[in-house]
Formats: sequence, C-alpha cells, structure tokens
Amino acid sequence: MSDTPPPAPGPTDHRFPCAACGADYRYDPGAGQMICDHCGDVAEIETGGPWQGGIKELDFRAAARDQLPEQEMEETRTTKCTSCGAQVELGADTHAAECPFCASPVVTDTGTHRHIKPRALLPFSLDEEQARTAMTDWLGRLWFAPSGLQDYARKGRRMQGIYVPYWTFDADTKSQYRGERGTVYYQTRTVTRDGKRKQVQVAKVRWRAVSGRVARFFDDVLVLASRSLPKRYTDALEPWDLSALVPYAPEYLAGFRAEGYSVDLEEGFGEARDKMDAIIARDVRFDIGGDRQRIHAIDTDVRDVTFKHILLPVWLAAYRFRGRTYRFVVNARTGRVQGERPWSAWKIALAVVIGLAVAGGVGYVIALEQGGL
Repeated sequence: MSDTPPPAPGPTDHRFPCAACGADYRYDPGAGQMICDHCGDVAEIETGGPWQGGIKELDFRAAARDQLPEQEMEETRTTKCTSCGAQVELGADTHAAECPFCASPVVTDTGTHRHIKPRALLPFSLDEEQARTAMTDWLGRLWFAPSGLQDYARKGRRMQGIYVPYWTFDADTKSQYRGERGTVYYQTRTVTRDGKRKQVQVAKVRWRAVSGRVARFFDDVLVLASRSLPKRYTDALEPWDLSALVPYAPEYLAGFRAEGYSVDLEEGFGEARDKMDAIIARDVRFDIGGDRQRIHAIDTDVRDVTFKHILLPVWLAAYRFRGRTYRFVVNARTGRVQGERPWSAWKIALAVVIGLAVAGGVGYVIALEQGGL
C-alpha cells in the first residue's frame, strides 16, 4: 500500500431491477431474500461459487506493499461531508444531498478513488420498525431526556440502514517476557492505638525475577474503519457475532447503503496491535502467577498476518432538534442502542427542587422527633 493512500469510498446506493416488473428489489431482513415492493416478486441471493469452503483472508504484507490482486480492488466516485467527515457517494445526476450521519447538507464534489473490496458482511436482521422501537424504548429509559426529542424521534423521518466498514485481523504471536513475581506474606507488628498496644498483621511482598514465553493466535480482531460516528458508540454496539459472517454480495445492500472505509489498512492494524498487546500482557501476568506481577519487557514476534474488509449493519438516526444534531445507532442484529445523551434543563431543575423538598421534609420530621424526645 502506498505511503499516502487515496481517500476511501463512501455510502453507496445499490439497486437491482425486479425480474418480473423492472422496479427495484430490496433486501428484506425478515425474509432473508430480495423482495420487490411493487409486485411482490422474490429472488434468492447466490453466494456460492468461489466462496465454497469459507471466507478467504487476504495477506496483510501484500496489501501493505500494494500488491493485492486486481480483483480485490475497485473504484468509486465520492464526496465528503464537511461537517462530520463521512464519505458519501452521490449519483451522477445528484447535486446535493443530506449526510446520513449528521443530517448536514452535502454538496457534490466527486473524485475517483481506488480501494479494497469488502470480503464479507453480517446481513441486517432487524427491519426499520424494529430498530425504531428499540431506539424509542432506549430514549424512554433515559432520565432527564427532553420529551420533545422523544416525541420527535417517534414521529420522525425514516432511519437509515447503513453497513459500516470494519477491518478484522488474524495473527500468530509468540512473546518473550521479563518481569517479577510477587508473593504476599505477613509480619506481626505491635502498634499503639488509643493508648493501647495491640498486634496487627502487616502485608509485605517478596519479589522474584522471572522470565518466560507465551503464545496466542488471534482470530478476527475487530477494528472500526470509519470516522463518521463516535467510536465510543460503535464500540458499545458490540459484541458482533462474526461467526455468522457471509461472503460479500451486493444484493445484501439493496435498499441500504454502505459506507467506505476512512481508516486505512495500516492504521487499522496499528489499532489491532494495541488490542493484541493488551491481551498478551494479560497472558503474561497469568503466566507469571503469584499474588502480584510486574512486567518489565515483552518482545512479541507477529507472523502470518491476514485481514478482511467487512461490513456490519446499523440503523442510524440523525435528528436536528432545537438547533442541535442528535445521533443514534442501533445494532441491526441485536437491537442494542447507543447515542448522544440529550438533557432537559427543566427536568433537571424539577428533580433538584423535588430532592430539596424531600430532604427538607425528612429533616423537619427528624427535628420533630428529636424535639419530642
């Protein structure tokens, strides 16, 4: 891969004409098929052929040298949202649109970008109605959320079904470490407290130098490849059942959109290494054993690194309410919801007044009881 990788592609509309009437098919999450809303015709999604035997991993080192086979690459034309940075693809006849990630207007400014194709995806399981129910239930459980926003969300416009880009990495690691193993023991000491002498047990740690090796194979270390949504929200949508990944087929995207990656492969691997290193450090502490552990150095050999570019499904709502944009994301497999936390000033003020009134009442009752005594 070159030192300055090209910008990545953006959310893409995928349309497939109905074989019966020519209208557009859409992928139906409940049926797991392509369905034509105009005439009711259905079509199966074919994922056989070269995919038999599993989803193929790609060689990371080859990709880093920009030596992937040409069939693993594709080109698209995109524009970038100036508000949130999302890569948004627009049709040739479209001159403006609304960003699905922040509800800001987007002006067309296209260019051709070369990028790595997706290898696999998790299909949508929840439809829009189910996602909206999950979101409004979540909003209803938020204390101090503005009632107007809850009502606005219930009556609001359609949610966007979007496939969000991720990288997954596999790697075989072997680590050598140096550290210390601590064993806790106790000494009896005599101390004086409140004018009285007493014996107490004082904890001490005896340290012993240790070294050793640990090994671990990492499978599907997941890294978000988008900058369009706050990472704390997308991380909180986990876990994802990656064992249910299916080979990528554009038919799954019919009626949905797919955002292109804006975190390049090498940066993504850097994040994956951070996750791996944290797990390796945990393995080292377990291997050191004892009551306490100190790690002085870990030297890790990482081999056979492979990766996949995958797409994971979310339902997204971006609402502009009283001059602010609120974004909510729903895991389209589990219904888990995350979003920006709205606050209602008057609800908070009312809660404070009620709290003070309750505290004052309790104090008054206590004072009366003490006066009676």
